[in-house]
Amino acid sequence: MARRQNKYQRAASQPPRDVTRLAHGGARTEVRGGQEWFVREITAARAEKAYRCPYCEVPIESGQAHLVVWSAEHLFGDEAAVRDRRHVHTHCWRLR
Repeated sequence: MARRQNKYQRAASQPPRDVTRLAHGGARTEVRGGQEWFVREITAARAEKAYRCPYCEVPIESGQAHLVVWSAEHLFGDEAAVRDRRHVHTHCWRLR
């Protein structure tokens, strides 16, 4: 009778997972207007500060779920892209 694999053996036998999201703070990538963006969801529980959405100019109140977006193709590199990140309403991002 064959022994069952433990979780470590199963993990070693599977193809490696995509670690892109881990490398960028849990963000996924999306293409909008021909440009690639990193998009990270902020839950209501983690939304501790108020921001103003750059698309509709309406405040994003603390405690309101929203997105943080930054360019994956910033001309001046990753550090500049993170500095230029924006907090946006989920709805506004989808409409953009």
